[in-house]
Amino acid sequence: MTTDESTANGGAAAPDAVPPGVTRSKPLAFAAGAAVGLLGGMIGLGGAEFRLPLLIGVFGFAALSAVIVNKALSLVVVLVALPARLAEVSVAELTAHWSVAADLLAGSLLGAWAGASWAVRMRGATLYRMLAVLLVAMAAALVATHTITVGPTDLAGPTQTIAGASAGFGIGVVAAIMGVAGGELLIPTIMLLYALDIKTAGSLSLVVSLPTMLVAFARYSQDNSFAVLGANVRFAAVMAAGSVTGALLGGLLLGVIPDLVLIPVLAVILLISAIKLAHHTTPDSRPGADRRPRRA
Repeated sequence: MTTDESTANGGAAAPDAVPPGVTRSKPLAFAAGAAVGLLGGMIGLGGAEFRLPLLIGVFGFAALSAVIVNKALSLVVVLVALPARLAEVSVAELTAHWSVAADLLAGSLLGAWAGASWAVRMRGATLYRMLAVLLVAMAAALVATHTITVGPTDLAGPTQTIAGASAGFGIGVVAAIMGVAGGELLIPTIMLLYALDIKTAGSLSLVVSLPTMLVAFARYSQDNSFAVLGANVRFAAVMAAGSVTGALLGGLLLGVIPDLVLIPVLAVILLISAIKLAHHTTPDSRPGADRRPRRA
C-alpha cells in the first residue's frame, strides 16, 4: 500500500495527528476506558464495541487508526481476563473441549487476516459506514442473546465442524474490522453450536479470541497506519489501565442492574454511535473523490 492509499482509507502514514479542538488528555482517556470496561463488565464482556466510537468521536482518531488502537486495547483486556477465567474454568476443563476451539480457530484465523486486509484497503468513508453497520449488528446481537432463549443445535460430526469454522470466519472478520475481541459473538455461537454452559463458553471464547486477535494485529502491523500506536503509546496505556479497572469493577457488579433495563440502554448507545459514524465526514468522502489514488 502506498502512503497516499493509507491516508485515503482513514489511516495515516505519519503518526495520527490530533484534530483541532480535540484533546487526548490522559485523565479523560482513563475515565473513558473505565466507563467502557464498566459497561462491558456488567454484561460479562470487554466492551470494546463501546470504546471504538469514543476513540473516533471523542479522541479524534481516524477510522482505521481507531480500529488499530481498539484492537491493541482489546488485546490487553483479553490477556488480563484470561488468568481470571482460568480460575473459574480449569485448563483441564478447557482441554476437554479442544475440538470446539479448533473448529472456530480454523475459520477465525483466516477471517481475522481477511478482515484486517479489507479494512486497510477501504476508503475512510467506506470504513466509517462499515463500522456503523457492524455497530447496529452488535446492538441486535446484544439484545438477541440476552432476551431470546434458543436451544442448542443438533449438529454433529463434519456438519458441526464446518458450521463452527464458518461461524469462526465471520466472527474473525467482524472482530478484525472493529478491533474487538469478538466475545459478543463467540459466546452465543459456542453455546448454540456445541451446547456448552456460559462459563465454559466464556473461557473458550478468550482462548479463541487471543490468537485471532494476534493474527489481525500482525496484518495491521504491515500497514503504515500502525504507526498510530507508537505515536499514542501513553494514551493507549492509560486507556488500557482504565479499561481493565472498569472491567474488573463491572464484573463485581454483574447482575446488579437487571438485563431488561441495562441491555436496551446499551443497545441504544450502540445505535446512536452507529448513526454518528454513518454521518462522519472525511476528506475522501467529498464529491469527486470516489477514486482510489493510483499506485506509484
